[in-house]
Amino acid sequence: MVTFRSTFVLIVTLLATPLLAAEGGVRVVDGDTLWLGATEVRLFGVDAPEHAQTCQRAGADWGCGGWATGVLQAMVAGREVICDGRGTDRYGRTLAVCRADGADLNAALVRAGAAFAYRKYSTVYVPEEQAAQREGLGVWAGTAQTPEDFRHGAALVRAAEPVPGDCAIKGNISSGGKIYHRPGQEHYAETGIDPARGERWFCTEAEARAAGWRAARR
Repeated sequence: MVTFRSTFVLIVTLLATPLLAAEGGVRVVDGDTLWLGATEVRLFGVDAPEHAQTCQRAGADWGCGGWATGVLQAMVAGREVICDGRGTDRYGRTLAVCRADGADLNAALVRAGAAFAYRKYSTVYVPEEQAAQREGLGVWAGTAQTPEDFRHGAALVRAAEPVPGDCAIKGNISSGGKIYHRPGQEHYAETGIDPARGERWFCTEAEARAAGWRAARR
């Protein structure tokens, strides 16, 4: 963990909680967690690989968790960090949207492929995730397990193939049959494409339906 001598202002908008402001360092814990002085902040709406997590690209493991931590460190180094509180999580951490010199840190992390849009709690950063996936950035350069699966010890690995051009509809085969997922749907990011199983990309819903796939319910 690295401590940066950065100026920060923490704005907590919880009921009648007053504005908190202080001078001090920003300490990065991992790719989505910061300490601002004595306040621990969990970035809202994003989920970065855990510090010890690995991903795969070009047939080899790489430390995507440590890399994501480094990305956040670089984004806050020497900058003014302002966080707008969105509540607290079950661990007592302040949930917040943070900005470094005015730039949305949450969005920037997802756009760089250093974090997933945490759809379980918000879909606001889904467009940034889709753009990172299309360009094969960060965790989307190969295959990656979602941080939530990693925390729960799940064996399922999420495929993260770059989207072929504008053909961003995923045709997945599961116990429910042939189902296609559109960008922005609940399970889009975690749905993999395995050509060996007959799974494939589609450019339009009409094309997917004509090939025998049905739409995902959500």
